[in-house]
Amino acid sequence: MLFLAMAAAFIASIILTPLVIKFAHRIGAVDHPNYRKVHAAVMPRIGGLAIFGAFAVGYLLLRPQDDHAMGILIGAVIIIIIGFLDDMLDITAKAKLLGQIAAALVVVTYGGLQIEFINLPFYGQFSFGYFSIPITILWIVGIANAINLIDGLDGLAAGVSTIALISITVMAVIMADVFVIATASILAASSLGFLTFNFHPAKIFMGDTGSLFLGYMIAVLALLGFKNIAVVSLLIPIIILGVPVSDTFFAIVRRIRMKQPVSAPDKSHLHHCLLRAGFSHRQTVLIIYGLAILFGVAAVIFSQATVWGAIVLAVVILIAVELFVEIIGLAGTNYRPLLNLVRMIGK
Repeated sequence: MLFLAMAAAFIASIILTPLVIKFAHRIGAVDHPNYRKVHAAVMPRIGGLAIFGAFAVGYLLLRPQDDHAMGILIGAVIIIIIGFLDDMLDITAKAKLLGQIAAALVVVTYGGLQIEFINLPFYGQFSFGYFSIPITILWIVGIANAINLIDGLDGLAAGVSTIALISITVMAVIMADVFVIATASILAASSLGFLTFNFHPAKIFMGDTGSLFLGYMIAVLALLGFKNIAVVSLLIPIIILGVPVSDTFFAIVRRIRMKQPVSAPDKSHLHHCLLRAGFSHRQTVLIIYGLAILFGVAAVIFSQATVWGAIVLAVVILIAVELFVEIIGLAGTNYRPLLNLVRMIGK
């Protein structure tokens, strides 16, 4: 039945996307080129409606059961509305943030989903207590915005999200979490169907309607699947989401170093850096897909490792990420502490 629901979601996405393209042009929900954007033509940008509609088809066909399900779905509707309003009206950053917090609050309060504790090596269970709710909200809002920030090239956010959802599904299979398996699989199929229209050269953008929805759902599913497991619980979803998390983190580092507002837009995200390095649009997207797959594989290995093995793997990942960031200039062209250290040692 799960494969039927996935097939239905995939087909529904392929059917709905052309309809959304026509609808977007009719209501003026289009993205115009400017100095910060890569595309050169006017593009419809509410493709997230097709992803959400296709997901709803597959989800309603299977109807996976979980105590958190209703809260998750209500929050998803709120996030879709916020994304659609932003795509249509370019609402303020504050209004968009309030909408995201509202969606997260529904999941936390009505859905009952919270990061209550993490398991730390050599220490045991560390409870967050009263900080459980704000930490959970921060996680959901943060990941939603991280997916939103990488939505800068054709097929980038949809592909990275699909890879993350497949990784979450694999982890959920290992942990026998039926609800997460079903929900993540259906959403991955919906995103994959949309990707057939969104990959370079794209016919439609997902817009904030899609990126915020996918980010929200990935954040929630990651919490459902991994919040109470062994080793360092939150490291697994962070590794799975290594591409958007790293891009967002180093964007903050870059802006602080340049003495710019953290929310200030720029053209120094991961995909911008790779384009400047000489890679084509399609090559850049495929390279980032490869990075996302590597993070997904690393997360699976991490989950099965011993405590010491997990620590060693985490250190290797951090060093590899830092080296990559310094080489491509993700945190700024003159940010090279690790490379400088290696040169000093080599002298």
